[in-house]
Amino acid sequence: MRETEPIVSPVVEAWATYRTTSARDWPARRLVGAKGGSRVSVVLPARNEEATVGAIVATIRDHLMDRVALIDELIVVDSRSTDRTAQVARAAGAEVVSQDDMTRGLPRLAGKGDALWAGLAAAGGDIVAFVDADLREFRPHFVTGLLGPLLVDSSVEFVKGFYHRPLVGAHSVEPDGGGRVTELMARPLLNLFWPELAGFVQPLAGEYAGRREVLEQVPFVSGYGVETAMLIDLLELVGLDALAQVDLGERKHRHQDTAALGRMSAQIMQTAWSRLQRRGWASPGTVPATLLTQFRRGGSDTLPHLDREIVVSDVSVQERPPLAQLRHRVPRRRVAA
Repeated sequence: MRETEPIVSPVVEAWATYRTTSARDWPARRLVGAKGGSRVSVVLPARNEEATVGAIVATIRDHLMDRVALIDELIVVDSRSTDRTAQVARAAGAEVVSQDDMTRGLPRLAGKGDALWAGLAAAGGDIVAFVDADLREFRPHFVTGLLGPLLVDSSVEFVKGFYHRPLVGAHSVEPDGGGRVTELMARPLLNLFWPELAGFVQPLAGEYAGRREVLEQVPFVSGYGVETAMLIDLLELVGLDALAQVDLGERKHRHQDTAALGRMSAQIMQTAWSRLQRRGWASPGTVPATLLTQFRRGGSDTLPHLDREIVVSDVSVQERPPLAQLRHRVPRRRVAA
């Protein structure tokens, strides 16, 4: 008897067909015509990105603000940088705000998620797009692709980017070698517990956009759990049909080492666990361990017989509540870094 081959869920297949487009489908001038009276903000969370943030800001200003009036506001959130990120971004034409200024009076949180929350609080657009600040060879379609479905289709609430991610090694380039955490951990995890999200090509992508009134209703998780939490929470808030994805082509950026990817994976697992508890799929009284033990080459004072050094990291995640709940505590006027 011949075994039946696995097939894609009809729900996922229908969604992917209906809600997947290419950045080529959304030229800037078409979007200016569709924009109407909407205001559009672009936010770049940045921590020590002086090498790349300037070129990204300059490209957005030149192509999408000066040549065509698509973007109304371009904000870089300085996330406690120790280099010249803020100065470079400002010189290139961005408004720079400090993560700590935007969250003053609130509990101090660390990581990308809190910088994104601060950027949303600082932005005044009806539609807000987020773009990572470490991209190389940045092109305007990384923004226009995200905005297209939102400006043209009122039923779309959130758009996620996806792309090819080459992994550049010392002697070779693997065309789709990036996204290791996605393939080894995030995708299996989402397929297991949230199979409706199986159609997202890059669930951990750092490029996405949404309508302000929707983004303000979801919490922002600290650290590397923010993209996972956002997808899960938006699925529950607005449903799969209100989510879309856009092919942005190829994304080039710096890659992290394996140990850092392990810490990233642990934070994503912590994030998923909290969502499972909220749905009653995990015991509400169970508190997962938040310390990750890793090993790296080198001597150990505590275990001298091992040619390894023990490294313990805190991989716990915290959440900034939905902005709608804290709007009264956020500064009314943005403060430049």
